[in-house]
Amino acid sequence: MPFALLLLGLAVFAQGTSEFMLSGLVPDIARDLQVTVPAAGALTSAFAVGMVVGAPLMAGLGRRWSRRGALLGFLAVFLAVHVVGAVTGSFEVLLATRLVGALANAGFLAVALVTATGMVAPEAKGRATSTLLGGVTLACVVGVPAGALLGQVWGWRSAFWAVALLSVPAVLAVARSVPGGAADAAPPPLRGELEALRSPRLLVTLLLGALVNGATFCTFTYLAPLATHVTGLGAGWVPGVLALFGVGSFIGVSVGGRLADRWPVAVLAAGGAALCAGWAALALGAGRPVVALGLVLVQGALSFGVGSTLIAQALYSAPGAPTLAGGFATAAFNVGAALGPWAGGTAIGAGLGYRSPLWVSAGLVALALGTAAVGLRRGGTRVRGRALVR
Repeated sequence: MPFALLLLGLAVFAQGTSEFMLSGLVPDIARDLQVTVPAAGALTSAFAVGMVVGAPLMAGLGRRWSRRGALLGFLAVFLAVHVVGAVTGSFEVLLATRLVGALANAGFLAVALVTATGMVAPEAKGRATSTLLGGVTLACVVGVPAGALLGQVWGWRSAFWAVALLSVPAVLAVARSVPGGAADAAPPPLRGELEALRSPRLLVTLLLGALVNGATFCTFTYLAPLATHVTGLGAGWVPGVLALFGVGSFIGVSVGGRLADRWPVAVLAAGGAALCAGWAALALGAGRPVVALGLVLVQGALSFGVGSTLIAQALYSAPGAPTLAGGFATAAFNVGAALGPWAGGTAIGAGLGYRSPLWVSAGLVALALGTAAVGLRRGGTRVRGRALVR
């Protein structure tokens, strides 16, 4: 993999840390800015909304610039809003910085996906995608616990400063290492790209991505109460359980990226079936610590292995939309990340217990498998080269 691609992963790591770190900072923010905990929780919702809306919008805006220019612009905005967030005493300003930061994050990731796949051979998009998404999984393993620790020791503002400082070398790295020559070529006409995005194959792939990612975050959001109330682990185990899922996710994107380019159907079919069965098995075995911890690792790997493969397939499915495909893939996966926790919370609120999000996750993956089977049968889809085609 090109070294510049690894540097893009560094920037994605910083942004992933920012996206997830508030889970351990909300109470301190609420107390410091004198708002309720639910109000402080709206900071997470604002980021999710910004990611969903911003991905296609910012990718479209980025068409006007070179890819290096777009990446630098989005990263600079992301850095600046974290500095503002670290010093502000206004909750409203902090809320605005989360929304703007999410827009910049979405735009960066959308352009970075296209840039990353443009750095490698046409048949290596899966591996390039997994390398980039490795930054997100490392954020789960390292960045989020580190942010929580900084918040406990030096206050929540220190976590914002840390993200800003981590973004500085990413800015310098992108400026020096991301190629600009070919990326500066004029993009295809916008109308042509929008037409390409109407491909049924692409739309099905995006739907599958939303369902699989919804299943992932449906359970991930409620792993802490599952571990303490069902598995019977102490509260001190919670960071370790979350990190274990993150370790699995890193393994998943690493292995999945190597397999997805050669055997996409096998990865999606076998991986999807195993993922569905794994959520059900975790629901049934969550009361046994050894079983639960083992399956948390496995499910993290399967979730991100299948998810990164679907992102790669979305890019393969839209060769006529090189600047917008990454934006729509990013948006689809964040729709799942927003709806999954809502579905799991609804199940818990209905009195079905902390195992219920696991059954919801299994149902979402089963729905994805059924949708894929219908799409393959009706669309006459087959494998050509490294992509699913009609």
